Amino acid sequence: MKIVEQRLQLDPFRGADTLSSCEAYVNVKRCGKFAVIAVCDADILGETFKERGIVLQVKEEFYKGVKVSVEEAIEMIKGYNVANLVGKNIVSKAVEVGLVHEEAILVIEGVPHAMIMRMKI
Repeated sequence: MKIVEQRLQLDPFRGADTLSSCEAYVNVKRCGKFAVIAVCDADILGETFKERGIVLQVKEEFYKGVKVSVEEAIEMIKGYNVANLVGKNIVSKAVEVGLVHEEAILVIEGVPHAMIMRMKI
């Protein structure tokens, strides 16, 4: 867990507060019987991050939905089989509650990105 704490340490220059007071945007995209829940930290909506040839765009069309607390977003994520998460606050909370493994996180310009895929067999 120490590696995750170092990788996901809150950056005071990004304006993030403690996790309990942070907000996230949550949006559900549906295609037929399938759905993906997209969640990003509220303070990075609309930004683009680039590193090592990877471009991560936190587009409003995909992520902007309802604005909720990080804790509320985590509870919503639990109801979906596919989730797309971007941001230090939401990803670190997802790791903390066991939804994301720390080795499954891609960090681009200091911003973590993780995907959750639960398969029903």
